[in-house]
Amino acid sequence: MRLSRRRLLGSLLAAGTAAALAPARAQGAGPLTRPIASTGGALPLVGLGSWITFNVGDDPVARDACAEVMGAFFAAGGRLIDSSPMYGSSQEVIGYGLAKLGRPPALFSATKVWTSSASEGPEQVEDAQRLWGVPRFDLLQVHNLVAWEAHLETLMAMKAAGRLGHVGVTTSHGRRHAELERIMAAHPVDFVQVTYNAADREVERRILPLAAERGIAVIANRPFRGGDLTQEFAGRPLPGWAAEIGCTGWAQAFLKFIVSHPAVTCAIPATTRVDHVRENMAAASGPMPDAALRARMAADIAA
Repeated sequence: MRLSRRRLLGSLLAAGTAAALAPARAQGAGPLTRPIASTGGALPLVGLGSWITFNVGDDPVARDACAEVMGAFFAAGGRLIDSSPMYGSSQEVIGYGLAKLGRPPALFSATKVWTSSASEGPEQVEDAQRLWGVPRFDLLQVHNLVAWEAHLETLMAMKAAGRLGHVGVTTSHGRRHAELERIMAAHPVDFVQVTYNAADREVERRILPLAAERGIAVIANRPFRGGDLTQEFAGRPLPGWAAEIGCTGWAQAFLKFIVSHPAVTCAIPATTRVDHVRENMAAASGPMPDAALRARMAADIAA
C-alpha cells in the first residue's frame, strides 16, 4: 500500500495537482495539518525549532522564557518540536519546559543522532530521552547525514521493535543534496529535513518532487535563513498579495510560502519570543497561496 501511495503522490504532483497533499483543518479551530504519508498521522504545518534559541544553559530566567514559548506553541495547536545534540543545552531546556508544562500530550518529539561513531548512537538516543523525559521519540533523524549508514540501520531496528515512531535524515544550508536524494530513493525513511525558504529553493527541483513520489514527509529548516530574511525585510511594506492570504507580517508570508508547497509537511521556525511563536503559528491557518500566487511571491521576494 505504501508503494502504491507513493506512486499516486508522485503522479499527482507531476500532473500539477496538490489535492492529495492539501492541508486539512485539525479538529476545532486548530492549525492546518498535512499527513505523514508513511504512517497515516498528521502534523500542523508549523512546528518549533530550537537551534540557538533554546541553548540557554542553566540560566533560570532564560529557561522559563523558553518554557513560555513552548506553552504558547502548544496553546496555538503546535505539536512538533525539533532539536539535536548539536544544539548545546537545547534538549535539556526542552525537557525542563515539558516538565513545567505538565508534559503536553500533543507533543510530537523530534530530535537527531549526531556522532561520527556508530557505537555511540544508541547511547546518544538514551541520553536524549532522559533529557526530554520521553519514553520514546516520535521521530529520530540522522543529523546532516553524519555516519548515516550505521545510524540509519540502528534507527530502523528501533522502529521495527516499537521503540521509535519515525525515522528521518537531515541536511541544512543546501548541502549534500545528491547524497540525500540517493538515500531517499533507496531507503524507506519516513522524513527528510532540508533547508527551504523563499530565498533557498534548490530543493524544489528534485528533493521535494522525490519526497512526494516516495511518500516521505518533509520538514523545512531555516525558514527565515537564521533570521536574515526577517531582518532584511523589516520595515518594508507588504505587497498586496499578503492581504489575500491573511498575512499581517513578513514572517507569516515567508512561512506561508514554504508550507503551501504540497510536498512540505512542516516548517520549524525558532524563536525566543511568545509573540513571535503566536505569529508563526498563525501562518498555519487561513487561506494559502496557490501555485500562481506562489510564483508571484517568489518573484516579488527575489526582486
